[in-house]
Amino acid sequence: MTSLFEPCQVGGIALASRIVMAPLTRNRAPGALANARMATYYRQRANPATGAGLIITEATAISQQGQGYADVPGIWSNEQAAAWKQVTDAVHAEGGKIVMQLWHVGRVSHTSLQPGGAPPVAPSAITAKTKTVLLVNGQAQFVDTSTPRALDAAELPGIVQDYRRAAANAIVAGFDGVEVHAANGYLIDQFLRSGSNQRSDAYGGSIANRARFLHEVMSAVVAEIGGDRTGIRLSPVTPANDASDDQPQPLFEHVVRLLGPMGLAFVHVIEGSTGGPRDHQQGAQAFDYAALRQAYTAAKGHGTWMLNNGYDLPLAEQALAQGADLVAFGRPFIANPDLGARLKQGGPFNTPDRKTFYGGDDTGYTDYPFLQQGSTS
Repeated sequence: MTSLFEPCQVGGIALASRIVMAPLTRNRAPGALANARMATYYRQRANPATGAGLIITEATAISQQGQGYADVPGIWSNEQAAAWKQVTDAVHAEGGKIVMQLWHVGRVSHTSLQPGGAPPVAPSAITAKTKTVLLVNGQAQFVDTSTPRALDAAELPGIVQDYRRAAANAIVAGFDGVEVHAANGYLIDQFLRSGSNQRSDAYGGSIANRARFLHEVMSAVVAEIGGDRTGIRLSPVTPANDASDDQPQPLFEHVVRLLGPMGLAFVHVIEGSTGGPRDHQQGAQAFDYAALRQAYTAAKGHGTWMLNNGYDLPLAEQALAQGADLVAFGRPFIANPDLGARLKQGGPFNTPDRKTFYGGDDTGYTDYPFLQQGSTS
């Protein structure tokens, strides 16, 4: 039986364990630049003997237009790539592996974060019924998203190239690979879903048309850095950021059939509602995750299969026994930098302080105790 603590080959990346640190937005990158505090945070979680076998960074904007929250990092400039190098160096010094999550938020943004105060962009001019995070005097404030404008089809090749450039910059910055964020109601997911895509051109209407943008982005990233260093994150039924679709099963089975021939390193699937119920469903029937995996395998998809949402050790080992390759843990890694060691010995687990999740200083970021320092439960 496969153990969570066994090694795994993920495309071109050799991992010491199957424990993955999921992407976690922490809003601690002023000026969209990675910094020494972030290097410490990731270093603390990078030792594969005690932390994660693989770290996926916090979502990182591919352009200023792709930014939707205050003080999140970017990867569109040489300066940003150079700043991230201190993070990758720190992780590799601990023997860890790290990939960058590439992000365009689409309509989940605010005019104050956009170039020139412009409206955010989206497949269609439909406001997301959700909040974003601004920082006021260093304090996180949740505000309504701004009304977006619909992207012209002629603008889409430029955004595809933003993804390609971001992937290239990530490799220059020393990352072992990238994960394209196609989940949780952000731009790629907005194109996929009927609730946010009401276009009548080649990028709207049918499932094949709505998946066209995703296919173009993934093709560009794979062509730039190779499929064996590229992953993708999907969330078939999450309602996060006002995401909805009446027929998620055929939609996402079509998506994974597109991905299969690309030779990806991994597919990262959020089960249920992101950060919420695992049994959440959209449409008339419960989503069939086994059928999704089968559709991917049938399309020659050999990349490792990563699962995420509300996992503990027994549930993770059950998932591995049923054919998953990797399990991603999100919030538990916030308060437990040595989560791998704690899982292995059955706890105790530090409790995260929600007030410090977004923005701030070292408090609730790099000051959680390790087992050898004692712990709080």
